[in-house]
Amino acid sequence: MTLTFEVDPAVDAALRDGVLALWADVSNAGGAVGFVPPVTPDEIRPALLQHLVAMERGTTRLLVGRGGDGEVAATAFFTFNGHRLMTHWVWLYTVMVHPRHQGRGYGRDLMAAVERTARTAPGFEAVEAIRLTCRGGTGVDGFYAKSGYKEVGRVPDAIRVSPGDDRDDIIMLLPLA
Repeated sequence: MTLTFEVDPAVDAALRDGVLALWADVSNAGGAVGFVPPVTPDEIRPALLQHLVAMERGTTRLLVGRGGDGEVAATAFFTFNGHRLMTHWVWLYTVMVHPRHQGRGYGRDLMAAVERTARTAPGFEAVEAIRLTCRGGTGVDGFYAKSGYKEVGRVPDAIRVSPGDDRDDIIMLLPLA
């Protein structure tokens, strides 16, 4: 099976529920996507609503990857900079591949689709780089490095997963120019 990627899919109940289920499954499998297990879709809903409101305003765009049966299997949210001196790069948030699809190359496929979107999709013409942050201690920074991202900064102990478990906030950049 391969994933089919779509930028700016129509937001309906199926998409919302699919993203919530994906986000909960990724979080509960130990994925570093803003929550720690155990978490429910209802606990994640406010964070998704923030993304959806930003999409409505045009400041955030969604890239979704679907499996053969149409289920939401991967996501990445692009957020455009509002600061007039930083409009030449975008943030990448909530990068997820469902745990049952991990180890099959779908993460690489998602990151290639992210880069392709930033290079070619309408509305991204001024984008020269993609910036993201990731939680230290997970190894995901190595995954992003294999996708061409370079570590450009690190804030020690900026993320508190739980008392006594502080992690670095790693800043990574993919130049597109």
